[in-house]
This record gives sequence, structure tokens and C-alpha cells, in this order.
Amino acid sequence: MYTRYESEELDFLLGADFEASLSEVADGSFFSALKHDTNIFFLRHGQSEGNARMTYQGRLDYPLDETGLAQAHDAARWFSDKAVDVLVSSPQKRASMTAQIIARECGLSSVDFQPSLVEVDVGIFSGVDVETAKTTHPEIFQEFYHRSWDAVPGAESSKSMYSRAIASWKHLRDCAEEGARTIVCVTHGGLIQWLVRATLGVHTWLPLIPSSNCGISHYVIQPIAEKKPAFVQWAMINFKAPSSRKEVKPVF
Repeated sequence: MYTRYESEELDFLLGADFEASLSEVADGSFFSALKHDTNIFFLRHGQSEGNARMTYQGRLDYPLDETGLAQAHDAARWFSDKAVDVLVSSPQKRASMTAQIIARECGLSSVDFQPSLVEVDVGIFSGVDVETAKTTHPEIFQEFYHRSWDAVPGAESSKSMYSRAIASWKHLRDCAEEGARTIVCVTHGGLIQWLVRATLGVHTWLPLIPSSNCGISHYVIQPIAEKKPAFVQWAMINFKAPSSRKEVKPVF
């Protein structure tokens, strides 16, 4: 059995300033106080035992499998010459194992674990493989294709996901304001969807954004003038390190 990730701090995040966060956007104005160029790299964890079985994992704590460990080492070597200042990660096992491999390769002594970066709660699909979900809950599964996790009983809402993405962006911004110029953030496929959406002010699940195991996305922030909106752009989405191993088709 795989344990479920639980956190009182996560429960607090979902209650604190929830409604206010829904109107925020991690765009140029969001970073107007930043005084130096900043590169934030988002990395989905390596392939887990759940990924290999085409299982919806959510908050269940699956470790990396052998392929996932190799993918993490490939990504770590790619980051090794990027002068990483801070490494932030989801505390779930598949993400934390990936982050610790990167930390060692980049010479970092610690990882900053943030509960806001955990995966979407997938409700009644937790621990269920795709084919079982399709046959056991055919009507829900059909609706899932139109509304994603908002269609699944017990799953985390899109509003909650947007709020957590904004909380995660605020923490990353704090790291940058404290001096970090290159930040690596290790998280999950579901949350990566919302980290991107939060820079665009989009509040719906679809369309989805590619998010492979150890896929790397790069957000560039460049201050132009004091107290003015920064120039921001997604310079890269779901890049794979050149030596990355093959993987199964990703599911959350």
C-alpha cells in the first residue's frame, strides 16, 4: 500500500486568502518589485511506480522506479552548469527523490520543500489505473475528458489548484527577491498545468499543457524599469534533457 500525503500546512494554504488569490496573475506586474533577471525552471518528477502502471496517483506517495531515477540523473546533469541558487520541491516522494538527486549534482546542501507544490487530489480515481477508471466509472470518465478533475467526485477543484499555484508563485518570488537568480522547482504534472495557467490568468483545466516525466519548462523574468511590470516569457515548455530515457504516456 502507498501512503497518502497529508499536511496541516496545505489545509491552511487552501483556506488563507483563497478568494483573493483567484484574482491574482503571476505576470509582469506580479514581479514589478524584482531588481534582477531571474530564471525559474519547473521540472516534473521522474517516472514513478504509479506512472509506469498508468495509475492516477494524486496525493498517494509513489517512489521513482529505475527509469525515473535515470531520468532524474539525466535532468540533474543538465542543470549542473546552470548555477542553481535555490531548489524548491513538492515534499511528495516522487518529487523529493528527484529534487535530492538534482541537489547533489548541483552542489546544493538543502531542498526547500513546499506543501503548495503537491499534486492535485484525484478523488475517487486515487490509485486507480486508467482502464479501471474507464470501466468502473464510464460516465464520470467521459465527463473527465471535457472538464478534467472538476468532473471527478472528491477531486481537488480548479479554483483550489489556481489558488495553490499563486501561493507557489509567491514563494518563488520571495526566493528571487531574497537574491536567487536561478531557481529550480520540482513538482507534478497536475500542478504544472496551473503554474502555467496562473501566468495567463486562465481558470479552466483545458486545454492541457504537455508535461512529461522530467520535462523542463523555463520562465524568464527581466525587470525593465523600477516599480514597473517586468518582461516575462515562457522560453521553454516541456523540454527533455538530451539523454532522457523513454517513458510511458503521462497521466496524473
